Amino acid sequence: MTERKRIWMVIGLLTALSLLLGACGEKKKPESAKAPEPALFTFGVILVGPYNDHGWSEAHYAAGKYVESKIPNTKMIYVDNVNPGAKPGVTVPQVVDDLVSKGAKIILTTSDDFKDGTLEAANKHPNMPLVNVSGDHAWKEGKDYKAPKNLSNFMGRMEYGKMMAGCAAALTTKTGKIGYLGPLINDETRRLAASAYLGARYTWTNILKRDPRKLKFKVTWIGFWFNIPGQTLDPAKVAADFYNTGYDVVISGIDTTEALVEANKMSKAGKKVWAIQYDYKDGCREAEDVCLGVPYFNWGPAYLKAVKLVMEGKWNQYWDWDGPDWKEINNPDSSAVGFVKGKGLSQENAGKVDTFIKGLADGSIHLFKGPLHFQDGKVYLKEGEVAADLQIWYFPQLLKGMEGPSK
Repeated sequence: MTERKRIWMVIGLLTALSLLLGACGEKKKPESAKAPEPALFTFGVILVGPYNDHGWSEAHYAAGKYVESKIPNTKMIYVDNVNPGAKPGVTVPQVVDDLVSKGAKIILTTSDDFKDGTLEAANKHPNMPLVNVSGDHAWKEGKDYKAPKNLSNFMGRMEYGKMMAGCAAALTTKTGKIGYLGPLINDETRRLAASAYLGARYTWTNILKRDPRKLKFKVTWIGFWFNIPGQTLDPAKVAADFYNTGYDVVISGIDTTEALVEANKMSKAGKKVWAIQYDYKDGCREAEDVCLGVPYFNWGPAYLKAVKLVMEGKWNQYWDWDGPDWKEINNPDSSAVGFVKGKGLSQENAGKVDTFIKGLADGSIHLFKGPLHFQDGKVYLKEGEVAADLQIWYFPQLLKGMEGPSK
């Protein structure tokens, strides 16, 4: 055997040995494939006011952020200030078109003023789920049912929150004069103003044991949900006029904070006045010392429901009118309506408000119960009659005992 053959034989033996040893060794496990990231789910929100208005629109914006925090890979896209002052000529269907083009899989429109525009958009986009907050087109038992299957509604039973506000106002007023800073006039705003009045009247007569004829409750409407210069009354001036004419508590029914801001100015000038903010849980923060509290909407759970229905392929038309979670009215995961007591409310009166809330919760206090009359003297509820949902939702007049126009 030549030297060259011996070398090649050795190389062959070494190669075979290495292959044999490799085969006997532990096989390397293949890397498991990474699961693909879930696709981003985009939902759209249309806001009537600024997203940071410390009121109605900010509460809706916060609900969108709540969804993002609860469901991974969700994203809110929104358009705010959709109103005649900020965006003249811009319609809800146009904004819906824009959000659809940006990938929204469900769109929430957040004003009663958007009701008809949302209906139009739902008919134009039959495969796009839409939810109009505070509307009734999807309420089969309502007077205006006309929604296609892709349109739903939800609303919070703020009537309870306004009753709590009325209670706090009546407990605090020194003059017996309560002002109500109202937005535009419709069924929703009339019933909420009436709810505040009923809470105040009950407290005045049943808790404080005072003559109901000595309680004044006046409503002034500014013409929209917030100030639009040249188109509405100036809410700051309306609030100041209340305070300057002896109304020492003003309950706000608008989206912004003028009642609270003016109360703070008056307080610093030496007047004993207070305000009750509206819509947004942190509404007292601009002037805590004069704030008696905030009845607020907690839209997070309702937003979560709507988004989940679409994500899980379970969309079905619905109409929800959700109230407080009476076990814990400020629970962010379960209560549609809450009430936060402010620093301006005395400790004694805060305890009385808590007792009032317990009465609402257990049914021992039922304020939509007759006898009640409208402003024009017509019977609203007969003696002992309890209002049905239809009678509360569709509210044609203010109640007897309230001052201010009904139309």
